[in-house]
Amino acid sequence: MTAADNALLSVRNLVVAIPTRGGTLIAVDDVSFHIDEGEILGVVGESGAGKSLTGAAIIGLLEPPGRIASGTITLGDRRIDNLPYERMRRVRGREIGMIFQDPLTSLNPLYRVGEQLVETIRTHLELSDRQARERAIDLLNEVGIPSAVERIDHYPHQFSGGMRQRVVIALALCTEPRLIIADEPTTALDVSIQAQIIALLKKLCAEHGTAVMLVTHDMGVIAEAAQRVAVMYAGRIVEIGAVDEVVKRARHPYTHGLMGSIPHVGHEVDRLLQIEGAMPRLNEIPGGCAFHPRCGKVLPRCSSERPELLPVDDSRVSCWLYDPAEAGGRGADG
Repeated sequence: MTAADNALLSVRNLVVAIPTRGGTLIAVDDVSFHIDEGEILGVVGESGAGKSLTGAAIIGLLEPPGRIASGTITLGDRRIDNLPYERMRRVRGREIGMIFQDPLTSLNPLYRVGEQLVETIRTHLELSDRQARERAIDLLNEVGIPSAVERIDHYPHQFSGGMRQRVVIALALCTEPRLIIADEPTTALDVSIQAQIIALLKKLCAEHGTAVMLVTHDMGVIAEAAQRVAVMYAGRIVEIGAVDEVVKRARHPYTHGLMGSIPHVGHEVDRLLQIEGAMPRLNEIPGGCAFHPRCGKVLPRCSSERPELLPVDDSRVSCWLYDPAEAGGRGADG
């Protein structure tokens, strides 16, 4: 998979390892993708697929003993995976913003939201207190906080869950970052608030050229927000392509199962499609294609040979069904 020349973020052959007493576990295994300026890339999969660890590796926040074992991460024209801690901390604050699932993990309950915004702005931008406060108010207005002039002096507990998430987005935007890592930013919100947050992220990308890596387990959120989607399973990308292509014509049997588990308005079915089994533990990942024990279209070679991403129309799919050597080559959607 060759990144576009104008890619803002380029991840190449990323491996995240977790040393344990019983040996080294591979949590993210040879993952490669890119994100262009102004693009939202959705990263989707079940819990344990490696989505959040990939995001944590990019922003330099892997929890020990987890570490990047190999691969490269490039932001613009600069490699960032090998930066010293202090230099990476400056990159993380200035060039990469973060939005997490629970706003209360990003907001200090003891400080007014304005104090937290102003501190972040002044840490990375050469602005006076007054200028930083004005910028903070502008940001709160931009993310849809009503009466921002008054609300800036409120504490996090005085905001609803949806409004707290908006504050976190404002915090992530403080320094006009080039990239935002959004890890399950809508999971704890009701459907109407989810739609508002998605619309806000799309607006920021369009108006600021910000790139977003949107990590979620919800294909509905991906379909609404992203331009492209990477589907992860057991630490690897099994399918990546344009959202419309992946949603309407899922190729990998795992992606096909994810799409089949989503109810569709106007389509009555007795039972939604279910993927049998569960995501394997890191110390029990099977050989060959990791999905083969749960796959309904398994081939003899799937248990012993691991497929690379193969081109299929405008997508790339890690599945032997699309190897030209396989007779017919109809694929998972055939």
